[in-house]
Amino acid sequence: MDESPFLTSEEREAGRARKREAVLRAAVRMFNERGFHATSLDDVATSLGVSKPTIYHYLGNKEQVLFECVARGLDQLHFAANEGRSHAGTGLERLRSFLRRYAEIIMDDYGRCVIRTADETLSTQSAAKFRSLKKRIDGELREMISDAIADRTVAPLDVRLTAFALAGALNWSARWYRPEDGITATVLASRLVDILTAGLAPREATDAKLPRKRKSTGVSV
Repeated sequence: MDESPFLTSEEREAGRARKREAVLRAAVRMFNERGFHATSLDDVATSLGVSKPTIYHYLGNKEQVLFECVARGLDQLHFAANEGRSHAGTGLERLRSFLRRYAEIIMDDYGRCVIRTADETLSTQSAAKFRSLKKRIDGELREMISDAIADRTVAPLDVRLTAFALAGALNWSARWYRPEDGITATVLASRLVDILTAGLAPREATDAKLPRKRKSTGVSV
């Protein structure tokens, strides 16, 4: 039996998925490099050698394309959180596992777009979804911090403040990291997490060796 020259439905769907991914990847890189407002769908289409209607066919208008990009990045972070929770070891080890992957994602295309996109860039409906997805990630980070405090591998810190501090420090790498500097995102993520989590360890052993503080006079030097 001769092989059919026509694509199966599965092959057509796979081809469509590849084209959609190519359009999305081109768009997110331009958004990151030029900014959302300075990028047009004509620019994206030209970079791929396709027409503007092709972009609309696969992803919709520019705001819909942007939301798809940030949703993809937040989905990656959500998956990383699930992976972190399933990581073997202590609460701190699970937290570190998640933070390393978090940092890698933030330094990649879709994660970088999440950090560089302001709520007001999106429509009211999309902005609400964007905030909801970010809140989910924040909740997952706080949960892992709480678990690490519960098993005493992290000091009894303010969970909310600790989550803000960790995420805030890692998020900024989306703006300054450059692959051409000669260090991979994986190596840099590991170094950043080492620095940030060094201050989370319980301090009982260290505190016991410190001299007792004199009674405060209420004067700050």
